[in-house]
Amino acid sequence: MWNGIERRDGVLNHKRDLQKLLEVNSRLLIAGIREQEARDQAEEANKAKDEFLATLSHELRTPLTAMLGWTRILRTTKLDEVEFVRAIETIERSAQAQTQLIEDMLDVSRIVAGKLALQTKQLNLSSIIQTSIDVVRPMAATKNIQINYTCDSGIDSLTGDPKRLQQVVLNLLTNAIKFTPRTGRVEVCLSRVNQHAEITVRDTGEGIASDLLPHVFDRFRQGNGVVRKQSAGLGLGLAIVQHLVQLHGGNVRAESAGQQQGATFTVELPLTVNEAEARDTAKHSGLTNSRTVDELECPGTLNGLRLLVVEDDADTRELITFILEQCGAVVTSVTSVREALDVLAHSKIDVLLSDIGLSDADGYELIRQVRLMDNEDGRNIPAVALTACATEEDRRRALSAGFQCHLSKPVEPTELIAVLSRLVETN
Repeated sequence: MWNGIERRDGVLNHKRDLQKLLEVNSRLLIAGIREQEARDQAEEANKAKDEFLATLSHELRTPLTAMLGWTRILRTTKLDEVEFVRAIETIERSAQAQTQLIEDMLDVSRIVAGKLALQTKQLNLSSIIQTSIDVVRPMAATKNIQINYTCDSGIDSLTGDPKRLQQVVLNLLTNAIKFTPRTGRVEVCLSRVNQHAEITVRDTGEGIASDLLPHVFDRFRQGNGVVRKQSAGLGLGLAIVQHLVQLHGGNVRAESAGQQQGATFTVELPLTVNEAEARDTAKHSGLTNSRTVDELECPGTLNGLRLLVVEDDADTRELITFILEQCGAVVTSVTSVREALDVLAHSKIDVLLSDIGLSDADGYELIRQVRLMDNEDGRNIPAVALTACATEEDRRRALSAGFQCHLSKPVEPTELIAVLSRLVETN
């Protein structure tokens, strides 16, 4: 009897031990699998980072090569008018390419931090699309690519951020042109589907492989990861497009029949309810072409205006001085906070334009000391921060420190003039 109980207990204990052993082994196996997965993910992340840094280096150095090369030629060689214009256009185009790279990286940083906000209003979506097409036409013309646009005229009741929606359309158009071979075609269509405005950008380009199609909106993805001339860029544009469209309450999708079969990107944006009221307010809310260089137009408000420019970079200081003097302004330029305070103490200045990253102290310290000056001019002088610090937090900090405006470098001459003109008119 006792022996039977002992044997039974022994069998039970053996089963429990075996079960515990199996459970421990199972947990160890799962932990091992998870550890391997974590290692694989870390390796994949490192590989993606290395590929991104390699691409970034390539994308920054490519326009730099053209810019530095042509500037040296301009310094050492006498060019005819045609060659001179070609050199200037190449330098400008390369500088704009670098600016776009920086803007894309800043946008991704804002997206990751959850700080990318919209400035919404009623707008004319067709006008935004047409302006975007005008911006990319020169790019398309270099490859003899035809752009066709069709529009449903009944769509003008959209609420959104005009600047960000133009960014969406520009990114899609640039992407389509980039991947479309010479003499190809890009079709753009704006239509209404139920309560949505639908923007379709269709190209006759190289298409998207089926294994890549689910990942086209992933950040830093560039197909096979190889830096190719045709696929220049950081792989950020479509990720930014998706986020901006989602912020507007819409969605975006990509379709392709495969390689060499072209691609279609479709953006859906919700329409506002009261179309009649929106139509009146949307008439003049399309964006202007911000990427083209307009002829320098000088408003009368700048003629005779006494400006103090504080900038320690000689090239930037000379450029700003030249632009403002072309519009009749009287410019005093200095390189430090100490020099700026000395000028303000002994001269009548109408507007202060200052960099933030100065050598002896920063622009925040300058504006704080200006606002504490005994004379009334110091307390009330309109001030603009012109800086390479371009985040929303930088803008808020500049305004809270005492500047009325914040302009990020590089700034277009027309934008600088317009901001100064508005500042003078409102003060």
